[in-house]
Amino acid sequence: MTGSILKGKKILLGVTGGIAAYKTPLLVRLLKKEGAEVQAVMTENAKQFVTPLVLATLTERPVYSTMWPSDEALERIEIAHIAIADWADAMVVAPATANCLGKLASGLADDLLSTTLLTVTCPVLLCPAMSTPMFENPFVAENVAQLEKHGYCILPPDTGELACKKIGPGRMPEPEAILERIRILLAQ
Repeated sequence: MTGSILKGKKILLGVTGGIAAYKTPLLVRLLKKEGAEVQAVMTENAKQFVTPLVLATLTERPVYSTMWPSDEALERIEIAHIAIADWADAMVVAPATANCLGKLASGLADDLLSTTLLTVTCPVLLCPAMSTPMFENPFVAENVAQLEKHGYCILPPDTGELACKKIGPGRMPEPEAILERIRILLAQ
């Protein structure tokens, strides 16, 4: 942790509803070990793969998942997507599903994560993870190219065995590779 570029950095972690979400707790542990603060934002579908309790325990922060403020936030007049977007030094979405990539490339914002992605001004790292046919779909490829054109950093998925037992591109990179890319992103 000593001398880590991540020490004291605020990392906003977006988690979407893909099977690869099971890797996000390990990513949180690696980021925390480097001295980063981590705030998780989950989609409703992400909760099918990893619980808010797991991420809250590891991040030591409440997990955000709704656009609607709690009573506590109302007392502070906190608008979640603005508050957490302003807080972050970097944002990473792991896994970034085809749905998430498509919404972002189209400028759509219908949940807390997509609204936050359109609000942040810090560097954003997207880690696509999906089945090979989805990843190779021309619409997804166009969305990824569009996002890169607009300055989003894309960490391409790994090739290997997927949850469907097929082998091909679409595996979310391992947390260690994501951590390394976050380091590079913040060093720029």
